[in-house]
Amino acid sequence: MPLYNKLKEYRTVLGINQTEMGKLAGVSRQTISLIERGDYSPSVTLALKLARICQATVEDIFIYEEDTL
Repeated sequence: MPLYNKLKEYRTVLGINQTEMGKLAGVSRQTISLIERGDYSPSVTLALKLARICQATVEDIFIYEEDTL
């Protein structure tokens, strides 16, 4: 299930680094890095926290695309 995201773009607009984003969201810098690279899908709670920090909706940041057969 491909889950793409624009977290890095939103973080850049806010002018904060991964460490600062992690502190605001209550996770590590490594977790933010994994999410931005698409190697980790956040929980619903974390996705909501990140959206609130970015002043956006979850759908603005995270894009789900179903595999086509």
